[in-house]
Amino acid sequence: MTITPSQTVGPFFAHALPYPHDWELVPPGHPGAITLEGRVLDGAGDPVPDALLELWLGRTGDRGALRRGDGGVSGFGRCATAPDGTYRFRTAPPAGPYLSLQIFARGLLRSVLTRVYLADVPDPLLDGLDPARRATLLATPLDTRSGDAYQFDVRLQGEGETVFLDF
Repeated sequence: MTITPSQTVGPFFAHALPYPHDWELVPPGHPGAITLEGRVLDGAGDPVPDALLELWLGRTGDRGALRRGDGGVSGFGRCATAPDGTYRFRTAPPAGPYLSLQIFARGLLRSVLTRVYLADVPDPLLDGLDPARRATLLATPLDTRSGDAYQFDVRLQGEGETVFLDF
């Protein structure tokens, strides 16, 4: 496949938009904190090293959406992917059954939106998907005993493509 102009010219979100502690929606040691980590992959299964992810809890948190460093919960976080396509958020559990995740990446003219479910629960969106598509929205517990770390990979296209939502 030939690389398109938007893949070589930009935009390059991961170079200008990150800010200190952007991935920490809660401070270290916050009670009930969970870690969400994963990779952003392209259609060939290769890591996307310069994507940017934005995570919403479904509420602003007790310190507002953007404030950091005062010990409370922020409702919003942002994380650029590393060269190996990985990302990580430390957050409070969501207000509802899922976290909202927005992905910006080269080659995408518009960002894409998806949901991250921490458990397979009855939900109108999940219930309407076939099992293979449903699985793309479910985070995998990394330690089933503690229940405080999850993996969620985003596949931008191809086999196993993550379900994206149209608003």
